[in-house]
Amino acid sequence: MRVPLSWLREYVDLPATETGRDVQAKLISVGLEVETVEQLGDGLKGPLVVGKVLTIEELEGFKKPIRFCTVDVGRANGTGEPQEIVCGARNFAVGDKVVVVLPGAVLPGGFAIAARKTYGRTSHGMICSGDELGMGDDGTKGIIVLPPEYEPGTDAIELLQLVDEVLDIAVTPDRGYALSLRGVARETAIAYGLPLRDPALLDVPGPNAFGYPVQVSEPLGCDRFTARTVTGLDPDARSPIWLTRRLQKAGMRPISLAVDITNYVMLELGQPLHAYDRSRVQGTIGVRRAERGEKLTTLDGVTRTLDADDLVITDDRGAIGLAGVMGGADTEIDDTEGTTTEVVVEAAHFDAISIARTARRHKLASEASKRFERGVDPQAASAAAQRTVDLLVLLAGGTAEAGVTEVIAPSAPHTISIRADHPGKVAGVDYGRETVVRRLQQVGCDVYGQDELIVTVPSWRPDLTDPNDLAEEVIRLEGYENLPSTLPKPPAGLGLTDRQRLHRRAGRALAGAGYVEAPNYPFLGEQVFDQFGLAADDPRRRVVKLVNPLSDEEPALRTTLLPGLLAALRRNDGRGSHDLALFETGLVFHPREELKVAVRLPVDRRPTAAEIASLTEALPVQPRHAAVVLAGAREQAGWWGQGRPADWADAVEAARVLAREAGTRLLVRGGRYGPWHPGRCAELAVVVDGTEQVIGYAGELHPRVVKSLGLPARTCAMELDLDLLERASAGVPKGPKISTFPVATQDVALVVDAPVPHADVEAALREGAGELLESIRLFDVYDNAAQLGEGKKSLAYALRFRAPDRTLTVDEASAARDAAVALAADRVGAVLRA
Repeated sequence: MRVPLSWLREYVDLPATETGRDVQAKLISVGLEVETVEQLGDGLKGPLVVGKVLTIEELEGFKKPIRFCTVDVGRANGTGEPQEIVCGARNFAVGDKVVVVLPGAVLPGGFAIAARKTYGRTSHGMICSGDELGMGDDGTKGIIVLPPEYEPGTDAIELLQLVDEVLDIAVTPDRGYALSLRGVARETAIAYGLPLRDPALLDVPGPNAFGYPVQVSEPLGCDRFTARTVTGLDPDARSPIWLTRRLQKAGMRPISLAVDITNYVMLELGQPLHAYDRSRVQGTIGVRRAERGEKLTTLDGVTRTLDADDLVITDDRGAIGLAGVMGGADTEIDDTEGTTTEVVVEAAHFDAISIARTARRHKLASEASKRFERGVDPQAASAAAQRTVDLLVLLAGGTAEAGVTEVIAPSAPHTISIRADHPGKVAGVDYGRETVVRRLQQVGCDVYGQDELIVTVPSWRPDLTDPNDLAEEVIRLEGYENLPSTLPKPPAGLGLTDRQRLHRRAGRALAGAGYVEAPNYPFLGEQVFDQFGLAADDPRRRVVKLVNPLSDEEPALRTTLLPGLLAALRRNDGRGSHDLALFETGLVFHPREELKVAVRLPVDRRPTAAEIASLTEALPVQPRHAAVVLAGAREQAGWWGQGRPADWADAVEAARVLAREAGTRLLVRGGRYGPWHPGRCAELAVVVDGTEQVIGYAGELHPRVVKSLGLPARTCAMELDLDLLERASAGVPKGPKISTFPVATQDVALVVDAPVPHADVEAALREGAGELLESIRLFDVYDNAAQLGEGKKSLAYALRFRAPDRTLTVDEASAARDAAVALAADRVGAVLRA
């Protein structure tokens, strides 16, 4: 919204010393976004006067038409003699009044004017166009031709209002009232503490039976329709300079007197209007929904196919306008023919949502639709129609008919109940009841009550719907800059949950183990499941799909972290980083068996536990997983040694790192699960509530998966469920006790069948050794068939024994070792290797 400061001063008596910058600062302080202040006529210096063209001589022999003119500029040149000026424009004639800039003047942009010889003549000045004076678009090109009533020598700077300041306001969707001088003036009056001269306070005659016939068939879409008629208009009347200049400063192009007046009143009061050529309207004006497929040619010359939800203005022929958006060509006031002598003025109030949808459906944004979709004051329709009629009578010599039509759907004023201390609680400032009432009354509200206030919202503020809206009005008018900066005081005793602590420890532990965190977007394309080689009934294929995904190629929420991590690994490998170890902890999403509709939580209180639980039940199941991927060298080669590549054991060790952080024992055994290699895949399990539960897998990826995804050879990965790991943990891990007694180490080598997993042997040894066993470690695997026999392997373990209160004897340590071997022999058929 462009607001000329000179126009704004008509409604608020601003101090004469206040500049546009000062007003900008005040309006920003009350919440309006004033983006710029444009200085019109900046650098302009006279003499710039009205001139009358006396003679025109056509100069021959040049590539373009050139005219040598003599112009009467009165006494502005100091002599009273005609001014000789060379001009190339051709849209003026002898006797026309034009704008002349004389030598010594400076035009906007620093263009100094001096007498100069050109085309064989001396030009003493210049006849000006609107562009040269920075006047904006007036709908014509070429020299400014003024009305004949202005005398030569009249100061054109004042006449054309060339020096002014224009505030450019970015109006937010909730402040539609600021799309008018009336609304901005109200905010200015509040900011300065000055009275407002409301331009909508007019004497308006009441409705009667003599007005133009109107029938509203859609009261929900149009709750107010005012029609007034003006006859006897002078078809040759043109918009005066003050009217066209105000439109130009506000960013609108002058068109014709009737249209200019409706645009002027719209800018002044915020009420869009439309003027119909009465001779082109046939019968009753109506408001209804369009018929599907109905056609309408709008003022822009485009024939549009209407939708059944479009609101249209009609006469006996059918649709003649798209309500609240744009009029129809059939009833247009045609200024080119100059035949319009009778006008029907429409001032209506339309449903904001309906107008917004129509404008977007037809891709037809207009000044009217921009205002209606943000909210227009329904009470201003009658005043806007009256103001339009008054201007038509004044400027076009018309006569206002006595008939007044008003179709009004009854509605009660909107009231809001709010505690007097509510704005203070929202802002953290004690405003007091008197301040709250005063600020709400300044906005235009009627306020009653003491501790509990009953507030009647003004008709021009449809955005005020609940107590928090009223609180915002009080806070912004009191000044956001006056709100103190205070740090929040959280209640004592609250902190991270055990789940949150484990997630943080897991990230730190993996980072300490040499992994780099690589967070990814939680979206995937379902084709990745085929690349992983997952079975058709694999639960990871059941995904939650987004209605409006960021990318059509990834419309689903992830059920595993591996696709994102492997994509990051592939991308980094392709850019030259070949030795990679990446990790991520994050949520995965699984759909529930039964879909439920989420409840709408309240905003005026804390939701209850039942409401939160109901909302949670409508969401997908969202466990938190941890995953790692590895490729290239795990240990770099150098003078210290040969180094080694990353392998499946490193992926398993990453899982053990997380288990140690959780303070729980991880069970590792052979497994088969995509996308891992069936012979190099470890199944990871923990004991939860006395029951073993699989929490993830680790190992080397299948070669087909590696090839399909374009990964480095022998890429390894691990993924597990952190939430299940947390449930199996014993809480926060405790630091180990340092014993003062020595440890007793016993090594055993057991021969077992080749298919027997190490995890089963270790479990048997651990249970058999009893409480004296401090730790057990597998340090060698040997499978020589010539020495052990076909289908056998040897597993060598280091067992560490320690007592908390004494030094163990050799016999005690040996007895514990023998008990462990005996139980392993009984459970898995282990034989002590000689």
